[in-house]
Amino acid sequence: MNYDIAIIGLGPAGIQAGIHAGRRKNKVIIFGKTSESALSYAHLENYFGFKEKIEGKELLSAGIEQLKKAEVTILEEDIIKIEPLEKGFKLITEKEKEITAIALILAMGIKRKKSFFKREKDFIGKGVSYCVDCDAWFYKGKRVIVIGDGSSAIWGAKFLTQFAKEIYFYFSKKELPSEEKKALEEKGIKILTLKPVEIIGENEVKGVKLEDESILEVDGIFIEQGAKGPLELLAPLGIELDPETFNYVKVDKEMKTNVEGIFACGDITGPPLQVAKAVGEGCIAGLSASDYVSKVKRES
Repeated sequence: MNYDIAIIGLGPAGIQAGIHAGRRKNKVIIFGKTSESALSYAHLENYFGFKEKIEGKELLSAGIEQLKKAEVTILEEDIIKIEPLEKGFKLITEKEKEITAIALILAMGIKRKKSFFKREKDFIGKGVSYCVDCDAWFYKGKRVIVIGDGSSAIWGAKFLTQFAKEIYFYFSKKELPSEEKKALEEKGIKILTLKPVEIIGENEVKGVKLEDESILEVDGIFIEQGAKGPLELLAPLGIELDPETFNYVKVDKEMKTNVEGIFACGDITGPPLQVAKAVGEGCIAGLSASDYVSKVKRES
């Protein structure tokens, strides 16, 4: 499917961007899961126009209705890959749907990732990776384990079958959906029921210790907790980050990134991490992306 504008993130920034872009008569699609939206668990007491506390899920529900009124397509799937095209971008979803868009708005928030292992940071670049798409090639013919709790982990394990000779998978939520379990097993991926508790190795990963004290020998550990975070997803695009922390996307006052056609808004651009700030930036991003699309169409 082809769109004018694709928005990643169903939080306050993404929804506001979608409302403005849709009302400008663009063909807009927004990706995200309502159950994982930052608004779904927020409680707001300092938001303009409300005298009393308002639940974030109420704002989310109202925002969804506004998106529909603006004729924005809502797709409750995570994006696992973005590829630049000659004119625009191709986005691939967790269910392998392919969407193209002239402009892209990044509004997926920030990933508050907790370490899975105690010594995890000591092994980053020495066998521990957070990006299957970036580092799979280095494990050609090797043994790896994928640890995660969502769609990006499942996709990552499947993707690694093109490279690694042996793949183990540990789902860190309570239960792996039966259809996903079957799909992984059909690709020869070995699903672990015992939790990995420790990284084995001195200067590089040699394996993981499981909760029954047994050792599983692996060369690489891919940790994919939750939906693919912004840094992992954006790494191949060359997007410039905040030079002080490298945790946020750098934008100008029009919410433009250094990559033509890509805009960003909300928590992903840095503090203050407030709904009001996210909404304001979403408005600007939606309008800026709309202007960009109009320019591209005029010049085509």
